[in-house]
Amino acid sequence: MASRVLSTCLITPPTRFTHASPVKLSNKASWLRSKNRRIKCEAVGDSSQPVYNGVYGPWTVESSDVREVVLYRSGLVTAASSFVFAASYAFLPSDSLLSEIIKQNLDLLYTLGAGGLGVSLFLIHIYVTEIKRTLQAFWALGVIGSLATCTNLAQPAGENLIQYVVNNPTAVWFVGPLFAALTGLVFKEGLCYGKLEAGILTFIIPTVLLGHLTGLMDDGVKLTLLASWMTLFAIFAGRKFTQPIKDDIGDKSVFMFKSLPDDEKKALIESLEQQN
Repeated sequence: MASRVLSTCLITPPTRFTHASPVKLSNKASWLRSKNRRIKCEAVGDSSQPVYNGVYGPWTVESSDVREVVLYRSGLVTAASSFVFAASYAFLPSDSLLSEIIKQNLDLLYTLGAGGLGVSLFLIHIYVTEIKRTLQAFWALGVIGSLATCTNLAQPAGENLIQYVVNNPTAVWFVGPLFAALTGLVFKEGLCYGKLEAGILTFIIPTVLLGHLTGLMDDGVKLTLLASWMTLFAIFAGRKFTQPIKDDIGDKSVFMFKSLPDDEKKALIESLEQQN
């Protein structure tokens, strides 16, 4: 649950003490006490907002946090909606009008879905930055592979990207990283919030792709798993909007702390140890 939101209380210069101060403090002690006071003031500045006690101090949900979370969830809805519409082509009669409309727009749906997933991966809140960067790297590789496959293989063959991957299982190697990033995202959601649909998706997504790649899965099983994927993905994206905003923020004080220079991190830890 990583966040790019920085608290102004952690980056503004410390308040200077006047000569009327009854206690003589060292520069370091003065700085730490001023910083801690600023953290508390920032947290309780708006009495209408609940204050949450984090590992490194209290914090509140700000309007910028709400915007990030709404965009994150909207990205998931975009990805899920695009996938459901595109995948429904496999279940529609080939001569129906709706089937023809979806077929003509499969590349557009794929692009919208990949874009929505990219937005969510950019805004996702994960404490371990390396994990977040890894998911983003998989997404980027998948986008590059998809673009290369569409331009150099699918279009010359007179097919859209999805049709080409269906007819040529080895193309999963090129688009697979994109779905690996999606798998990582739903795994994180399932692990953090105990969402059953997210946990099941963690297994269904790679199973379908690997089954198609290896040819060890017949079409009936693939369609069954694909239908399950569509249903669970829709439920997963929709249920995100039933969660409190703070859930997708995580412990904001951790991200505030990680944004500090190393010397300030050390000083703040020493201050918290003394308080405890």
